[in-house]
Amino acid sequence: MSTVKIGWAKRDISTNEPVNINGQMYLRISEGIHDPLYVTALCVDGGEGQDAVFFVSCDVTGITMPVVNAVKEKLAKYPHIPGKNVVLNATHTHSSSATFDTAEKSPDGRDIYPGAKYREFFTDMIVEAVCEAWETRKPGGIAYGYGYAVVGHSRRVCYSEDMSVVKKNPIAPNGHAMMYGKTNDPLFSHYEAGADHFLNALYTFDAEEKLTGVVVNVPCPSQLSGQFTKLSADYWHEVRQGVAQEFGKEVYVLPQCAAAGDVSPRVLHYLKAQERRMRLKYDLPYDPSKRTVYNKVMGERYDIAERIVEGIKEVYSWAKKDIRTEVPVRHKVTQMELERRKISDEEMDWCRQNLEELKDMQPSQEGLTGEEYRKALSNYNSKVRRNRGGLERGEDVKQNPTLKMQSHTVRIGDVAFATIRFETYIDFMHRLQARSPFLQTFVIQLAGTEGGNYLATHRGADAKGYSASMFCNMVSADGGQQWVENQLAIMNEMKAEDEK
Repeated sequence: MSTVKIGWAKRDISTNEPVNINGQMYLRISEGIHDPLYVTALCVDGGEGQDAVFFVSCDVTGITMPVVNAVKEKLAKYPHIPGKNVVLNATHTHSSSATFDTAEKSPDGRDIYPGAKYREFFTDMIVEAVCEAWETRKPGGIAYGYGYAVVGHSRRVCYSEDMSVVKKNPIAPNGHAMMYGKTNDPLFSHYEAGADHFLNALYTFDAEEKLTGVVVNVPCPSQLSGQFTKLSADYWHEVRQGVAQEFGKEVYVLPQCAAAGDVSPRVLHYLKAQERRMRLKYDLPYDPSKRTVYNKVMGERYDIAERIVEGIKEVYSWAKKDIRTEVPVRHKVTQMELERRKISDEEMDWCRQNLEELKDMQPSQEGLTGEEYRKALSNYNSKVRRNRGGLERGEDVKQNPTLKMQSHTVRIGDVAFATIRFETYIDFMHRLQARSPFLQTFVIQLAGTEGGNYLATHRGADAKGYSASMFCNMVSADGGQQWVENQLAIMNEMKAEDEK
């Protein structure tokens, strides 16, 4: 077996152009850069008889099909590079530019830099990073391990009553659960699921066993700065700063968001205590009457980054004792067919009723500021699109009951990686990890080829609410289990190669 070769590269994908900031139901237009967004690429080449794989982490909300197609087309110009082995993933910051086609004017007349132009720049940077990672790869080694970092908390709040009776929500039918529901409500019962505080890490080294980079896989999206009007990588910015301080500016950080469809970095039931913590720990005053949420958010970012960096350091302290320079590297792309989430006649009637009610609810610009009108109208349009989309999918799923989805499976020594395009509830990851033949299994959500959406469990679908509704789930809970079983079959085949 040959010595493994390692290559790294990154590109800044920030822009000062006024882009459509992705991640909310309403339109935000960027007003500069709070902290830089990056594309980070790692090439792991197993050498003769093995595969080479590229992990490419992107500080964006999601990976869309136009992005994937553009990257494929551009990489085709470099036939010596195994472009089919590129694994793209989004960190799921809610403060990045949209990569889909966007309007060039907002409802209040503001200029918007076209999403298609940003996508061209963004995909150029991906391709540059992949090419550089390939061309600069050198003999080195890998080490791996896991630690702990409290990052994610359940964001599915459950109630003792059916909340659809208490509060109708035209973007997601509520039931006994609500996304980001209020916990100081007398009807609050519990959180739907727990969280996962594992931190999976893969370290790379040069021929002199000097650390060159780290893949950090945590089950939590980077969504603290989702109200910002400036571009931001969220808490990953502070993680990069922390790693640079501890290990040197030349050490790369490649973030991966593990399964986290039902968790987020936001604390929901200890709010006053958290505000005091941030005020005293970081000297960041917070006055809720003035809605100065910026200081609170930055305190949360500092807090989470500290824990992630400490986790990276702790795992590194012992994982570096076992640096492997010769490891099997395998990569496989599988086209899976997963059961789609059906939409009932009752649910379609619900959509029709919403659309009828929305006809008389279109906001008027009278009495509103430009920003208020832009937010109100874009929010209204989101509600209309979601209900129309529910009706269209309800009819389509009758004719096409399965959904085709590409999924990557990667083996690097005793570590496996499995990708899924959806914001995936944690249960599916645990099912895969518990039965995986490998010592550690990194699940990478919002990765692959066709864009995002949520993948809910049966428990979530029964309780309803945002992220577990007909609007949010393209694939059923049984379809999610099909992904688990498919991935296990591939991993077992890869592991069986050790016995040959």
